[in-house]
Amino acid sequence: MRCGTVRRIVILTLGLLCAPLVGEAQRPGNIARVGTLSAAQPRSASFIQAFEHGLRDLGYVEGQNLFIEFRTGEGKAERYPALAAELVGLHVDVLLVSGPEAPLRAARDATRTIPIVMVAIDYDPVARGYIAGLPRPSGNITGLFFQQLDLTGKRLELLKDVLPQLTRVAVLWDAFSADQLPAAEAAARGLGVHLQPVELRQPPYDYASAFRAAAEGRAEALLPLMSPVFFRERALLLELLGTHRLPAIFGQREFVDAGGLMAYGASFDELFRRAADYVDRILKDTKPTDLPVEQPRHCEFVINRKTAQVLGLTLSPTLLFQADAVIQ
Repeated sequence: MRCGTVRRIVILTLGLLCAPLVGEAQRPGNIARVGTLSAAQPRSASFIQAFEHGLRDLGYVEGQNLFIEFRTGEGKAERYPALAAELVGLHVDVLLVSGPEAPLRAARDATRTIPIVMVAIDYDPVARGYIAGLPRPSGNITGLFFQQLDLTGKRLELLKDVLPQLTRVAVLWDAFSADQLPAAEAAARGLGVHLQPVELRQPPYDYASAFRAAAEGRAEALLPLMSPVFFRERALLLELLGTHRLPAIFGQREFVDAGGLMAYGASFDELFRRAADYVDRILKDTKPTDLPVEQPRHCEFVINRKTAQVLGLTLSPTLLFQADAVIQ
């Protein structure tokens, strides 16, 4: 009897001592909560995965010390305000907001206190008033930004290198890429190329009609401007390019990996991996105002040699030498 009583007392005492420790380990406050608002891409997109891999490399394990709340607007701008408000209502510790301006505007309107890490594509966050400057952003926003405008002309030049006799290029554009169109037109004038703008409206886009319009305009090549919707629907876009046997140049390597001819632009995977560093530093109590906004320093040029052969194109040794990667 006495030994049994002593055993029960010891077990009860140890239980009382251990209870606070178990409670401490399970407190929600010990789990970092990251909200992710994507303009159009699903969570399976390579650069979203690059962000999550970056967090894992920094020691975050989802379900243990990390919980990710992922939301995508699927390219529908009217959805962003509600999604941003939903993430703020979940009391996330930091928001990752990526893509064109509309998602960042929605996030800024939803909160002025939760830190926001942006991956801003194709708009200037300084000129638009989201931050005071690159070295020292103001308020609760920092991160990375990348402008396509200066690269549009380079992409046309590369098309001209592949097709020296090129005179007519169809340009696919939408509401997300409208700012890039004037830059494309200016570059085309300098190269002596006639552009045929083909607008796509209201997802789901009618790509078949767009390609018929390009054919009617006797387009010899295609330049899709950078849009999150074009990226999300790249499989269909590439299928139609193959059907119409049109050379095209893109702004992201993923198009070339999937069978496109060429791409010239920054690595989005690298941008999003870098965004993971920003999130980590904010979770460790660095203020957004103390994190300078960065821009990519390198653009990669990728060629799919197999696609060139299918299209009957001869790639010069000079062009191949310029490429950062040649897919055989």
